[in-house]
Amino acid sequence: MVSDDLKNVQKIGFILIPGFALMSYASAVEPLRAANLLAGRDIYALSAHTIEGIAGMTSSGIPVPATPLPVRGSGFHTVFVCAGGTPVDWNVPPVLACLRQLARDGVRIGGISGGPYLMAAAGLLEDRDFTIHWEHAPALMEAFPGLPPRQARYVLDGNRITCGGGVAPLDMMHALISERMGSDFARRVSDWYLHTHVESSGAPQRASLAQRYGINHPGLLTVLEKMEATIEAPLDRQTMAALAGLSPRHLDRLFSSLMGSSFLLEYRKLRLDHARRLLQQSPLSISEIAFATGFSSAGHFSRSYRTAFGEAPRSQRRIGSAASR
Repeated sequence: MVSDDLKNVQKIGFILIPGFALMSYASAVEPLRAANLLAGRDIYALSAHTIEGIAGMTSSGIPVPATPLPVRGSGFHTVFVCAGGTPVDWNVPPVLACLRQLARDGVRIGGISGGPYLMAAAGLLEDRDFTIHWEHAPALMEAFPGLPPRQARYVLDGNRITCGGGVAPLDMMHALISERMGSDFARRVSDWYLHTHVESSGAPQRASLAQRYGINHPGLLTVLEKMEATIEAPLDRQTMAALAGLSPRHLDRLFSSLMGSSFLLEYRKLRLDHARRLLQQSPLSISEIAFATGFSSAGHFSRSYRTAFGEAPRSQRRIGSAASR
């Protein structure tokens, strides 16, 4: 006998912020569509919404038909906000107000890719476990210092759902469909899309350090991991070597032989790449970004940035602002 819950159609809405990634959206929508087909009836009713009530424009320039933002009494079970691009594009007060109202009405709120940033801006992630696409994590942590995201593919925390985007929504929807329809049915949906390896919630968003750098030396990997974790307050070479159980001279040889670089050059590259993302995505001043990436002054930061990228930090900020329009 089918329970009353399974007889009901769950209304699932997607609020599309201009510049959202079509892959992230499709990875979330398609499993629900397939679930309807395999169930032989509608168990999910899907809709897309934008502030203008017209087509939502993807990052690839493909429009997705949409209607106005949800209003009270619309009967939604879950509403996801999908965002791409940079946070400068996401200051959309009507969307934040809509998310707050839906949350007060008991609607489950989700965020995909950059969507969790809007959830944070709406005050919906306080004391919550959540994730966001790794590229947007630095900007979120600078804007909301008390909200550290977890580097997971997706996180289900009661009536809050967050997902890193890309293909991770396939994994998230497998979990949500399993929650409602059972694991056997969810497996049929995943098989429909040749999604034979379903990742767990806590699986990483990015390849491992060993894969990214193409190295396997445990001591060097320990140092690289610590470098990524200490962008704001860099540690000296002696301290890093001791953490890895190496001598400073041996550490130098490993950087030279396995990476064709040096400890200082690699550390500076990590910090400057992080600074570049903050210039593109955060409203922080150049001085604030300098200190957030471990430079002693804005002048020192600007000189290092120009040496690395051939342009001043202000130029990158102008490029980022132009690209977001």
